[in-house]
Amino acid sequence: MRVKCVICDKIESINDESLIAKRLRNRPIHTYMCDDCNARIEKRTHERIATGNFRLYEQKQNQDEW
Repeated sequence: MRVKCVICDKIESINDESLIAKRLRNRPIHTYMCDDCNARIEKRTHERIATGNFRLYEQKQNQDEW
């Protein structure tokens, strides 16, 4: 399967039976990022977390009265 990175527009070939290929086929909302872009984003995220100013906002869980 040929895929295109959403950030750098590099075209790569992945195995048709891989989990990533299955997700891309069955759920078109999922996008593909190449390993280089994924590593770059992961590195920058860890740098932001290390500064202490990074906050991950999660939705509040509503407790059911049931």
